[in-house]
Amino acid sequence: MTLDRRRFLQCSAGGALAACGSGGLEDAASIPSFLRGYEGLYRNDPREATRAWFQDARFGLFLHYGVYSQLKRGEWVQLRETVPVAEYAKLKQSFDPRGFDAAAICDLALAAGMRYVNLTARHHDSFCLFRTNQTDFTSLSSPAERDLVQELADACAAKGLGLCLYYSYALDWRHPYFFSREASAKGEIDWPSARPAYETPPPEYKFERDEQFTEYIKFVHAQLEEILHRYHPAVIWLDPIMGYYSRPDLFPISLTYEIIRAADPGVLICFKQGANGDEDFVAPEREPRAHPAGGAVAQAAWDRNQGKKIEICETFQPRVWGYDERDQGAHRSADDVMKMLEHCDGYDANLLLNTGPLPDGSIHPDDAATLVEVGRRIRV
Repeated sequence: MTLDRRRFLQCSAGGALAACGSGGLEDAASIPSFLRGYEGLYRNDPREATRAWFQDARFGLFLHYGVYSQLKRGEWVQLRETVPVAEYAKLKQSFDPRGFDAAAICDLALAAGMRYVNLTARHHDSFCLFRTNQTDFTSLSSPAERDLVQELADACAAKGLGLCLYYSYALDWRHPYFFSREASAKGEIDWPSARPAYETPPPEYKFERDEQFTEYIKFVHAQLEEILHRYHPAVIWLDPIMGYYSRPDLFPISLTYEIIRAADPGVLICFKQGANGDEDFVAPEREPRAHPAGGAVAQAAWDRNQGKKIEICETFQPRVWGYDERDQGAHRSADDVMKMLEHCDGYDANLLLNTGPLPDGSIHPDDAATLVEVGRRIRV
């Protein structure tokens, strides 16, 4: 069965892909704009073409944005402040990304000398910035009624930038059948970030035994297929790796990768420092190394990924990745970013530099000014 036929059957069969959107078979046959100059490679091997492009890309923009941005205390605020599930859900009704301008974001990335943009399509709170049939906890179900991933995909395609999409695969503080904090508290596994430390488990949480985790995996696989068929990103960027290292037996990682590559043969897979060694590149934070808290599983994955491209993640804010007003005045400068680029160049690594957009989705003015200055220095 060819991929085109597989895609046709999936899109016509209903279910998760009942609304595959306009990105159908004709779009799949065209060469993405970010791969201009790699056409020959693409016709022979789309994935190899994307790898070659990513090898040369050097610099990308990371965006941590979601309903948590409204609270102005970082992307982990639900866990760290034990915000009740029902209370946190109300943030959807006040979500107003009126300042999120995908074209302006792409122009800023280009001005900085970047070649790709990575957006948190879904973070650990499970709020989705894309169209999905799996949940109504989305930007489209908010008063904004906007598909921010589609907007960014269109802008990237128009401007020749690679679209990369962050997806929280190994952590979810909303889904009823994600792993429970109570199991961790009993000493079965050290995974305290699996759920916020509520005094009483909320009624929304239904997980009681490992077999139920398959309901979460079905949800994840359905969403990944939706993302790949609708938006055709250059990279699917999975997170957080410590969730996987905590209970690798719960995650059918090889099957997940098969589903991703069947849906789009040109997409690259990243899962931070690596899960099973079958990733296309690794993306550690700040330093290229196996995750120090991941034990033997982390070291084995890191060893199997040796020789692959490295992308080093850094952020403008000193403490968090989503917007935190407490970091006002302490964002990294152009001098800092140039040092980051020099550091990455020493490893022949890309730099993925994060900014946490303001509650309205606009880029923090300090970060925007720094990116423009960095681009000026790169071009000198």
